[in-house]
Amino acid sequence: MSAAQPPGNGAHQLLVVIDPVARRTDGESVRIAKDVLSAGSHAKICLPDGPEEFARALSRRGSRRPVVVGDDRTLLRAVTLLHRDRELTGEALALVPVGAAAMLQLAHSLGVPMGAVAAARAALDGAVRRLDLLVDDSDGVVLGALRIPALPTTPGSAPAHTGVTAVWDTCRSLVRTLVRPAPPTSPATPRTHRLRVETDGVVLNDLDSPVESVTVTSQGGGGGLADVVVHTAKGEALTAEAKAVTVSGADFRYRADTQVAGPVRTRTWTVRAGAWGLMLPVAEG
Repeated sequence: MSAAQPPGNGAHQLLVVIDPVARRTDGESVRIAKDVLSAGSHAKICLPDGPEEFARALSRRGSRRPVVVGDDRTLLRAVTLLHRDRELTGEALALVPVGAAAMLQLAHSLGVPMGAVAAARAALDGAVRRLDLLVDDSDGVVLGALRIPALPTTPGSAPAHTGVTAVWDTCRSLVRTLVRPAPPTSPATPRTHRLRVETDGVVLNDLDSPVESVTVTSQGGGGGLADVVVHTAKGEALTAEAKAVTVSGADFRYRADTQVAGPVRTRTWTVRAGAWGLMLPVAEG
């Protein structure tokens, strides 16, 4: 799982945990990150094969500062583990982003350099930025945005299928299209939710007003507030700033950063100001 590297010339004591997906998708960027980190620190390199080994490596880091190499899912996994071990407060985490651009949007929004060299240097010599954390009542965390989306559907459409069934359905649909004209299609209609949204105990939207989507985004600067936006079926955008947001009503699913959770009937998210630290490049000037 791990391989000790010859100590570098720097004084940093680092634990570098490299996600297996990163190793498979971009081995060259991983190699560059390892070289830069090892040259500038006493680095212990860990190569976990799965989530359990990833968690074990973090829990056994001792006094070493953790650096994770991977995408947004890797960062979220590391923060979640440290939060559940109640070790985020005094810990500074670093990320070297490796992966597809679509899976690095969170890292980019947080200010992490996208290049392996620049990110590794920030992990070594950057400054700690304290960031807010959204924590729910099941101990889940959100680093960036929480979304309860509208679910597009067409009238009379059947539930989506996956795998072999989807391929077979596609083939049958193609055959039907070739042998007879396709019927007129109607525009997609968003499926609305019946949700009650409370911000710091104040009702922003109640069950009698259907909701298309809800978004909760941490302001991120350590101020302890989140931006809440509720899009109603009437086309309104209801907004608020809050420390705590409770959503309740009919079963709903939600997307927290890269993870989809639910269905649940009620969930409360609370902003914890400056709850975690991320190593970022030192601002010039």
